[in-house]
Amino acid sequence: MDSLTGLRVFVKVVETGSFTAAAEALELSRAMVSKHVQTLEARLGVRLLQRSTRRVALTEAGSRYHARASAWLEDMDTTEAELGQLTTEPRGTLRISAPMSFGRVYVAPLLGEFLNRHPGLRIDLALADRAVDLIEDGYDLAVRIGELADSSLVCRRLAATRLLLCASPGYLARYGTPDHPAELSGHECLSYRLSDTPSDWHFSDADGHTATVRIDGRVRADNGEALCEAAANGLGIVLQPDFIAGPFLQAGRLLALLPDWNTREIGIHAVYPERRYLPARARRFIDFLAERYALAPWRMES
Repeated sequence: MDSLTGLRVFVKVVETGSFTAAAEALELSRAMVSKHVQTLEARLGVRLLQRSTRRVALTEAGSRYHARASAWLEDMDTTEAELGQLTTEPRGTLRISAPMSFGRVYVAPLLGEFLNRHPGLRIDLALADRAVDLIEDGYDLAVRIGELADSSLVCRRLAATRLLLCASPGYLARYGTPDHPAELSGHECLSYRLSDTPSDWHFSDADGHTATVRIDGRVRADNGEALCEAAANGLGIVLQPDFIAGPFLQAGRLLALLPDWNTREIGIHAVYPERRYLPARARRFIDFLAERYALAPWRMES
């Protein structure tokens, strides 16, 4: 029989003073209450209760066991209640991983508002353009941008960002402005380093034509802001998300290229290990990000 149930039955018998009262309180038959206590005594090898037709009394061993059992059950009930609160009200430390540039501009500034909403919460934010191992590194969630590899992680799309093709005025004055994606192969293109293989840039136009260009330039980096800075200094053409390239375009340091060709729109996602037991702190923060990103504040006006 279930030893935990037997423990609860024994404590209830002592509290109520009889097998009958304990049976009524626990919605069990009197025979089942008696069987639980007998099983517990047999497992422990001692008699816990002295039975008579009128009352139930604790033996010396039963008295000692009852004191420990009552305290243990109370502590366990308190722990279960606290764990239940974790699924409703955010508490503890929320550990978040986010890309460097996006996290610095569109995650970090939101933390104050979120913490004001949930005063029982702490936040540990790690910014890096590499994909961390959420489970091994102990993160509650990660914000990730782009295509996601198949995994056991749960994914929720929060928003989208569009890739923008750009170059500096100085570069274009020196090397010319491409009119078609195919011309990019004759230009110095700066690539985002995701692996040791060259990058492919994809384009489409209003008539349904598509073009794919293989990029393998002299400059590669694992941070989009660094690539845009390099492009602004005349080192080549860059393809970066609007939340990174936008400020460079607005400042006139970069100019948008190939206006008749569309580049890909890529997703901004929240990923996390489990859906069933997702802590309230992670669930609330994901909902909060979705709310804040609904209007894509990084999107440039057409």
